[in-house]
Amino acid sequence: MPELVPFLMFQKDDAAEAMNFYVSLFPGSAVLSEQRYGPEGPGKEGTIVMAEFTLAGQKFRCSDSHVRHGFDFTPSMSVFVTLDSADDLEHTYEALLEDRQALMPLDDYGFGPFGWVNDRFGVSWQLNAPSV
Repeated sequence: MPELVPFLMFQKDDAAEAMNFYVSLFPGSAVLSEQRYGPEGPGKEGTIVMAEFTLAGQKFRCSDSHVRHGFDFTPSMSVFVTLDSADDLEHTYEALLEDRQALMPLDDYGFGPFGWVNDRFGVSWQLNAPSV
C-alpha cells in the first residue's frame, strides 16, 4: 500500500532547527532518523540530507536543499492540526507565531477556536480546537 508523507524542503539550512522545534511542540512526537551532509557535500556540512520525524503520530520528512529554488513555502499548503483544548491551541499558536505572520488571528470563526500562522521557517499552520 502506498505511504503518504508530507515533505518539507528548507532552503536556509534550518531543517534540523525546524524539525526539533516542531517535535518539542506536540506530544507523541519524535525524530526517527536523520542523515547529514559531510565535508564532501554537496550541501553545507552538518545540514540535513533527509530526516524523518513524527508530529503527534503523523510521519513527516524534511531536508535542507543545497539547490536554491525560485519558490519556497506557501500558505496554500499548510499543516492542519486539531489540538485537545483551547489552552493547547493558544500555547501552540503563540509558539508558532513568535515574530511571524498571523494569517488568521486566534478567534472563533463560526466553527470553533481557530488560528492560522506562518512560522519563522515559512511553514503554514492551521490550528483549531474543539468548541467548548
